[in-house]
Amino acid sequence: MPAFFDSRDPQYRSPFGAVCTGTAVHLRVCMPRDWGCSRVTLTVQTEDSLPREMDMYWAGMADDSHEWWELHYTPAEPGIYWYGFHVRVAMGQGWLVRQPDGTAAYSPSKSGPCWQLTCYEAGYTTPAWLRGGIMYQIFPDRFAASGEPKAGVPADRVLHGDWQEPVVWQPDAQGRVRNNDFFGGDLAGIRQKLEYLHGLGVTCLYLNPIFESHSNHRYDTADYTRIDPLLGDSEDFRALTEEAARLGIRVVLDGVFSHTGADSVYFNRERRYPGDGAYNSPASPYSAWYHFRRWPNEYGSWWGFDTLPEVDELAPDFMEYINGPEGVTARWLRAGASGWRLDVADELPDGFLDALRRRVKDTDPDALVLGEVWEDATTKESYGHRRRYLLGRQLDSVMNYPFRSAILRFLLEGEGEAFVHGVADLVENYPPQALHILMNHIGTHDTERALTLLGGEPGQGRGRGWQAGRQMTADQRRLGLRRLRLATLLQFALPGVPCIYYGDEAGMEGYKDPFNRATYPWGQEDAELLDWYRRLGAARRDCGALAEGSFVPLAAGRDVVAFVRRWSEGALLCAVNRGDAPQTVELPASFAHARMVMGEGRVEGDRLVLPSLSGVWLSL
Repeated sequence: MPAFFDSRDPQYRSPFGAVCTGTAVHLRVCMPRDWGCSRVTLTVQTEDSLPREMDMYWAGMADDSHEWWELHYTPAEPGIYWYGFHVRVAMGQGWLVRQPDGTAAYSPSKSGPCWQLTCYEAGYTTPAWLRGGIMYQIFPDRFAASGEPKAGVPADRVLHGDWQEPVVWQPDAQGRVRNNDFFGGDLAGIRQKLEYLHGLGVTCLYLNPIFESHSNHRYDTADYTRIDPLLGDSEDFRALTEEAARLGIRVVLDGVFSHTGADSVYFNRERRYPGDGAYNSPASPYSAWYHFRRWPNEYGSWWGFDTLPEVDELAPDFMEYINGPEGVTARWLRAGASGWRLDVADELPDGFLDALRRRVKDTDPDALVLGEVWEDATTKESYGHRRRYLLGRQLDSVMNYPFRSAILRFLLEGEGEAFVHGVADLVENYPPQALHILMNHIGTHDTERALTLLGGEPGQGRGRGWQAGRQMTADQRRLGLRRLRLATLLQFALPGVPCIYYGDEAGMEGYKDPFNRATYPWGQEDAELLDWYRRLGAARRDCGALAEGSFVPLAAGRDVVAFVRRWSEGALLCAVNRGDAPQTVELPASFAHARMVMGEGRVEGDRLVLPSLSGVWLSL
């Protein structure tokens, strides 16, 4: 029996997914003939408009017992459009209500969600160099130390004497966690490991903050114009980007623009710097950057941390400092960076993001602007309104937390249908140029290590004292490693660009900050896991379908998910069995003689047989 409507089927909606302004979208509804349908109305509404109703036209028979009603709708302005269908039939009137898989159900009452149509600006392009690549995230203090001497390192930093020492997590004598212990990882150390990264297939490095700061995480910027002296200097940065470029690797920097450090040139609460910061004098050139309720000790701060005073991003002087022709964003692009990852992008106002994108693209049209957004970036709300990150004037793409959640929930809880629906929703809602360069991670500096999450005892909000004393048992680690392979099979095959959090490929464990930020275990890596990542990288590089192929769900159950990535020259099938017993997947006819690329399983006629806790890539 035909569906009433299916937004993911070109019979019902064409073209599929997000569209450019001025694109005519063909919508068709299929009604049972014996229902006596006399009218179908399309209703469209945006956040800022009243509903608009348009009559659809009878368009002939779909088969002996069903008929088509259709209409072309053309969105004129960028935005998120919500649409639905009102039908008048012999039994009365009703509505077609969206189901999780994009199909419609009939309801006599107007309840339930509508469908989403994302419309982006004409001319919206994103960097092609990232498509089909692999990202690698580095926490600079903990990845690799060159041992080269440094000048100008502040004397109040606590330097570890041994690379293998545990991270400091306990409060000091004053009860404060200062995050001022350093292992000495540096830019020269990263440069020395570029061949290693190239061997993983990495094409883009994302570096956590590298500017002068007085904590090991460096999210409390002290000076946007200087590399932190423990990491090196501007010449070290240029040397890194130039050598990386020779290997086909770009470098993206972390832009922390919603706040600065209290211990900074700009605020100068600790009087470390000459001259007056905003804390020292209302006449400071930086005073207008900050929100003082009562100067100097009462001021707005990021999530209540008084070491992170919030800035007014729209203050003219701050805007010029960051986004002016000689500002911070342009300065570091000219120094060799290939783009910016924007910390807490949902806390940056639209005017600031608009200006930042203009400056970045004016400086280097091929540079990346990537935002930290934890939800669906097309429907995210902050500052009291729907954000417009991916409509053409702000971000190129975002960190993809929804895919991470979908992968982990499937592997840990068996939510296969939710996995497929969640992925398909983003594929439908995101502009394709943003979709194909999503930063697809399964762990970052803000989350538990993937291996720990997949095999270890759940943290369940326990404190740092408990986390510090945890290490996976041999059985937990074996299970975690099996699941991690499945997670990466999915991660590397989904639309977007997989991002490896440094050390995940080596088998690092750890709960949340700071235990997820330990030093890379050079010489003590899990060799089998490392080989797995290298083979994944090579397989991804050789498969054009993973750069911008379509996403076609194939199976979704408690223990099995499968999907196909198709493009003009071939296809790749990814299937995963998270369960303890073998499972089978019915194969499309074209995959009967497919080549096995990764994983384990066997093709028996029109079926794929997957052993327990296994997955596979099949390629045409």
